[in-house]
Amino acid sequence: MSDRTYSLPVLFVPDVVVLPGMVVPIPLDDAAQATIDAARASESGKLLVAPRLDDRYPTYGVIASIVQVGRIPGGGTAAVLKGEQRAHIGTGTTGNGNALWVEVTETDDPTITDETRAKAAEYKKLVLAMLQRREAWQVIDAVNKMSDPSELADTSGYSSWLTDVQKRQLLETPDVGERLQLLIDWTGEHIAETEVSDKIADDVRNGMEKQQKEFLLRQQLNAIRKELGEDEPDGADDYRGRVEAADLPDNVREAALREVGKLERASDQSPETGWIRTWLDTVLDLPWSVTTEDSTDIKGARDILDTDHHGLDDVKDRIVEYLAVRARRAERGLQVVGGRGSGAVMVLAGPPGVGKTSLGESVARALGRKFVRVALGGVRDEAEIRGHRRTYVGALPGRIVRAIGEAGSMNPVVLLDEIDKVGSDYRGDPAAALLEVLDPAQNHTFRDHYLDLDLDLSDVLFLATANVIENIPSALLDRMELVTLDGYTEDDKVAIARDYLLPRQAEKAALDDDDEVTVTDAALREIAANYTREPGVRQFERLLAKALRKAATNLASGKSQAPVTIDEPDLRDYLGRARFTPESAERTAVPGVATGLAVTGMGGDVLFIEANRTEGKNGLQLTGQLGDVMKESAQIALSYVRAHADQLGIDPKNLDGTIHVHVPAGAVPKDGPSAGITMVTALVSMATGRKVRAEVGMTGEVTLNGRVLPIGGLKQKLLAAQRNGLTQVFISPRNEADLDDVPAEVLDAVTVTPFADVADVVAAALEPAAEVTAETVNTAA
Repeated sequence: MSDRTYSLPVLFVPDVVVLPGMVVPIPLDDAAQATIDAARASESGKLLVAPRLDDRYPTYGVIASIVQVGRIPGGGTAAVLKGEQRAHIGTGTTGNGNALWVEVTETDDPTITDETRAKAAEYKKLVLAMLQRREAWQVIDAVNKMSDPSELADTSGYSSWLTDVQKRQLLETPDVGERLQLLIDWTGEHIAETEVSDKIADDVRNGMEKQQKEFLLRQQLNAIRKELGEDEPDGADDYRGRVEAADLPDNVREAALREVGKLERASDQSPETGWIRTWLDTVLDLPWSVTTEDSTDIKGARDILDTDHHGLDDVKDRIVEYLAVRARRAERGLQVVGGRGSGAVMVLAGPPGVGKTSLGESVARALGRKFVRVALGGVRDEAEIRGHRRTYVGALPGRIVRAIGEAGSMNPVVLLDEIDKVGSDYRGDPAAALLEVLDPAQNHTFRDHYLDLDLDLSDVLFLATANVIENIPSALLDRMELVTLDGYTEDDKVAIARDYLLPRQAEKAALDDDDEVTVTDAALREIAANYTREPGVRQFERLLAKALRKAATNLASGKSQAPVTIDEPDLRDYLGRARFTPESAERTAVPGVATGLAVTGMGGDVLFIEANRTEGKNGLQLTGQLGDVMKESAQIALSYVRAHADQLGIDPKNLDGTIHVHVPAGAVPKDGPSAGITMVTALVSMATGRKVRAEVGMTGEVTLNGRVLPIGGLKQKLLAAQRNGLTQVFISPRNEADLDDVPAEVLDAVTVTPFADVADVVAAALEPAAEVTAETVNTAA
């Protein structure tokens, strides 16, 4: 059928989109009344109804007939119009009356195909499902009777879930199949949204009903208990009673009662209720007024320390001094509970394996106090120390407050383990948070973020452990007493193994009978000298455990019969070959190599400095991953040697070319000025062809004028010299005062000689001069 074009008066409707088949009332203003009058006066008696939305004027409308015109309540007039046929709006034209006339072209629906009917059936199914959810049974009957796909699609004009823009799109889509596809998509989305909304509404309703049910049941339960005389106080009253009964300081009691008042006024459904209860539980669990009585048996305390640990006299003396002063103050009535500075803060610094961590528990036993350990290694959040604000989800007090709670007293021994391993990031610096904790003049009013109350830590004995003092911030280190543990001598290790390690490992290996396995002192000394090379005894204990396990295995399998004795010659069968042998003689067998001493995070160690010369442009090459200070020491050493070549007996030609200074173990960073005299000795040895004495080690900073300056860590360096078989060590005269801390057995084994001038060091360190040619010097170098 061809499209038909003619003129009709047009009525623009702003609030509704009329589709074919719809019957709608339209209020009439003057313009609309003129359009109705023009339509009545026309031959067809019809008009065009078109939607006028805000974004644009329409291109399609509906040819409608006038069903009825009449007055409506309120004094206005309305016309009931029925949509009949889609029409495309053309150009404007003239006509009767004052109405706006346009040319319209009827758009016939295309032929209905099987695909269109399938879409109509799918759409009808969706519409019926939605109508059933709304229980609109009369509309369901009407929809069921529809068979024309175009009629079914145009009934969507009544749909409340479609927007006016969507309805206008349907009006401007003459193809029935396209209209049905749009409706299928929109209706499916709406049904999905409706299901989710209904589910949420059901969940909310069920939750409200459950809360109301629980409230009513609890009210009934309280009434029943009251009738039976079993009335129990509610949570708020219970907290008030617990606070009033607790032995709390006045300021803590006032703060707790304020929180109880908030709890009594708060609703059970308020999240603040849970925060307050958790805070009150934390406050009531802390031992605010609980302290343990310190031991007054000074001799007994020292015996406990000596029984648990060999050596470590410095820290033992400091603990006994602390205990003696406390006892004397108590005798004279000078002890003030919670007094400032009555506690102590010490940091035990030294290499791994010397007993720093285990010493804390022994100190607690000697004092008769509770002991708690706080591991600080890897802590990077300041809140770990000072706690979180209560407003945070899952907020907790800091580790210090938790440690006090775990100890159950206000004067425990708190071991802050690995304080030099504390890090920092965007969450703050935990080391800065420790400044108040570890300051004896301030920690009587330590304030945790979570508690927000003053906590007296002045009676707490804080012991911190560290491997590297340089990694502790200077402000924090200044607040603590430094006690250095430099490591054990060979005799110490043998005594520790015999008295502590062997019994412990024998028990672990189920060798309870002391006569089953015996390890001789000679074997222990061999393990200490040639199987381990450490300042502590951790590796020593592992090797003992290995030997005892093998002995136990041999006894269990029948390979050996008790008693078993492990002597020095037997160690290869139990532990394999020795891992360490003195290497100074081998390393210094050629000129240009000198033996220095250094301190690392693992304790003292020997350091070999190698010097060599190649032909070419004069210069200095440094290798071995050296720090800036050590590089400068090498430059100073070379400048001194070149300036004093005649005095040192060096042919200046032997210092021409590229001088290469290398420090082996290139993968290990090395820095510090203490290798200065060692570098001078190595350079002179290289230039003169005279070898450095194998039994000599040295340590000291050198100046451009050849003065030998003092260095640090002398005790650890001398211990390393003894472990490596050196018998003579050269130092600065200003380091002689540090020899008081060196064990006597080390000084018996190692001769320490002070030198103020590096030329004297070189003269004493080099082997006697022989007839040396330039060719010999170059070959040796």
